[in-house]
Amino acid sequence: MSHELDAAALDQLFRTARTANDFHDKPVDEATLRALYDLVKFGPTSANSSPARFVFVTSEEGKAKLAPALSEGNLAKTMAAPVTVIIAHDLDFHEKLPYLFPHSDAKAWFDGPQENRQKPAFLNGSLQGAYLILAARALGLDAGPMTGFDPAKVDEAFFAGTSLRSNFLVNLGYGDTAGLFPRSPRLSFDEAARIV
Repeated sequence: MSHELDAAALDQLFRTARTANDFHDKPVDEATLRALYDLVKFGPTSANSSPARFVFVTSEEGKAKLAPALSEGNLAKTMAAPVTVIIAHDLDFHEKLPYLFPHSDAKAWFDGPQENRQKPAFLNGSLQGAYLILAARALGLDAGPMTGFDPAKVDEAFFAGTSLRSNFLVNLGYGDTAGLFPRSPRLSFDEAARIV
């Protein structure tokens, strides 16, 4: 069933894909955002826990709520991006496990204090955020992931009174290549990996 992707697909996902800083003034429609999530949801997570939660900020009102949390270097490009996705994770993700992982009592593995769920929620939510970047590229969108923001301010503005916590942000849209920085170096296989 699986086969190697062709060179063009590998380029689009990895080799020529770049972190977008500027976007064309072209909206990303709701159907595309729904199609994006419909790809992301199939990425594997531990015990199918799927703790990531996504807030697609597209409105002026939503951007205004987000702005005070952004670092100075991320403010202008985020306000101009058609979509900013807040990648969050649910510290009470285990409540969905009877549905998501029905063949075992996985919910019981995570019952107890909420702080005991922080690590699996964060790790698996981060993984789902990475899937979102690749899924966006697969759908012809460009992505600009960022960590330059105040998570406490985002949590207060968007998740107050909930078990959701923000992790990172991703600007989405149709990238303007004029705003790209030169590609930074990458480590070679021998510098970053080994076979044992």
